[in-house]
Amino acid sequence: MEIPQSIADRMARSVADRESLLSPRATRNADYLRRSGHRPEEPVIRPPFSRDADRIIHSKAYSRYIDKTQVFYLVENDHITHRVLHVQLVSKIGRTIGRALGLNEDLIEAIALGHDIGHVPYGHLGEEILDDLCREQKIGGFRHNVQSVRFLDDVEDCDLTLQVLDGILCHNGETHAQSLMVEGDADWDAFREKLRRIEGGGDALPLTVEGCVVRIADSISYLGRDLADALEVEVIGDDDLAAYPENCMAFFQIPGREKGAFGDINRTVLDVLIKDIVANSYDTDCITLSAEASACVETFKGFNMRHIYQNPRLLANREKIRYMFRYLFDHVLQDITEEREASPVYTDLIRAPWVSRDYTGTPAEVARDFIAGMTDRYFEQVFRRSILPERVRSRYRG
Repeated sequence: MEIPQSIADRMARSVADRESLLSPRATRNADYLRRSGHRPEEPVIRPPFSRDADRIIHSKAYSRYIDKTQVFYLVENDHITHRVLHVQLVSKIGRTIGRALGLNEDLIEAIALGHDIGHVPYGHLGEEILDDLCREQKIGGFRHNVQSVRFLDDVEDCDLTLQVLDGILCHNGETHAQSLMVEGDADWDAFREKLRRIEGGGDALPLTVEGCVVRIADSISYLGRDLADALEVEVIGDDDLAAYPENCMAFFQIPGREKGAFGDINRTVLDVLIKDIVANSYDTDCITLSAEASACVETFKGFNMRHIYQNPRLLANREKIRYMFRYLFDHVLQDITEEREASPVYTDLIRAPWVSRDYTGTPAEVARDFIAGMTDRYFEQVFRRSILPERVRSRYRG
């Protein structure tokens, strides 16, 4: 159905009015860059960055967020954070900051929703193991932000804008910096140079201020949430809370060190840090935290690293999971080199109808992409299928 011209004209004026209220630093919808340009744009109803968010949500890779670990794998608890919730939280935090600073919320949403699509089964432990395996295969290290771009750009060919792909590539919320400034030119050659730099173990900052907002939103989104989840599943206790940093206690006004005092930690941390970012970034050329807030974020991350991510209880199954990854990588690699077309790597990736016809790679690269794209549950299913003998069915079942 075509929209009547009179209504379309009024809508176009409304869009122009909204854009006129944006900060001079904001990315304008008219500035979008797409490689193909073969799909018509409808900038009034679906601006290009809003369209990108839709394409990400409807991708197969996005659907697999639902069963990807955030921090706590092999834990039977429906109330802890999974990857699908994490990206929604980053999107919400980023859009809150962006709205206050007069930025392009559609661009922030698209970057946030796609930024962690490249994460592997079992979270950061899985990424560490897959990185080792990729280096052994001489295909470079593994970086989940690079893999996010691979899935959306190479495997599924979502035809996303340069600004969204750049923000996804450069999000890197694991690092800490007090201030973030835009970096690079808005062209595909500059994007490829950033990609090579990050693949080589370096870092790069986003092209847009919206990308910087997502990067800092990602950095603060999991601080209180991971601590709350750790308390929920009892990975940490009172002894750990006794070591919670003094500067964080004061800055977030936490009333005590007993578990009950941390019951509202996530809400408190986000409220304080979002306001701090907005106050210190308004009418400046960067997205920044105050010195006090930056110091708290840094010490908070250090606390979580020592007491949560490196906690022996969390890492109890580390060697079993390492064995599973190594066995499955070798098995998948053999399936590819021997062209076993009935194997899952063929049916669920190489020959899958949703995969781009232009997708290609060496056997090791395809094995990497297949394993990186798995959910935790599917990883375990394929592992069991590859290692356990198949039962022979017969009519007599006595």
